[in-house]
Amino acid sequence: MNGEIAATGPAPRWFQLYVYRDRKVTEDLVRRAAKAGYRAICLTVDTPLLGRREKDERNRFTLPAGFGIANLKRAGLEGMPKVEDGSAFAKYVTDFLDPSLTWNEVDWLKRLSPLPIVLKGIMTAEDAKLAVDHEVDGIIVSNHGGRQLDSTLGSLDALPEVVAAVKGRLEVYIDGGIRRGTDVLKALALGAKAVLVGRPILWGLTLGGSDGVRAVLDRLRTELGLAMGLTGRPTLKEIDASLIQRAG
Repeated sequence: MNGEIAATGPAPRWFQLYVYRDRKVTEDLVRRAAKAGYRAICLTVDTPLLGRREKDERNRFTLPAGFGIANLKRAGLEGMPKVEDGSAFAKYVTDFLDPSLTWNEVDWLKRLSPLPIVLKGIMTAEDAKLAVDHEVDGIIVSNHGGRQLDSTLGSLDALPEVVAAVKGRLEVYIDGGIRRGTDVLKALALGAKAVLVGRPILWGLTLGGSDGVRAVLDRLRTELGLAMGLTGRPTLKEIDASLIQRAG
């Protein structure tokens, strides 16, 4: 697991972790990630239950024959369960992921892992302060691409109160809706240390393989540089909230 990916290049790698009902499965993933050279554990905390994904239900989503979750092969959890109707992935989450995730599991993971812990899915000042209290190393302001809870805030809307709550005591990142270099500029101006990009990477990969991924990242980098130049911010350190004016 992850060894082949870890050997492909020097880029920093974080391992995204979900907590399974069987704690031995989670422990095994954490230890293997550290052994493979990953530099942080990114614990997803906003999926104790899976939000209703109606398209998955209508399409009867499952993995195609011959595909599986490779990291979980030796635990026997690499395949989707059989379902006659609805989403196989929804049943997978219900059957195998732990819906009772609490801050106790964060403390347990800190004792278990030699790696820094980053929490993905923080959207409120209250949870941000708890993350500080539990001495994690970073948080990602994220609404899971809007797929978990309908009508929730956008990640960028939640970012300022989270940044204010942590008061620089841990690193704050953001994901969700990053499509342009100007989106990156806004996130940095509101206090994020960096942004995470998901769907555009997959679009680039689908259309052009590794060259497509490189093109997406190059475009974001070029657009950010142009936006910095046009706003008179030649360095990242000079990007601040004075760039932001909210409509209305």
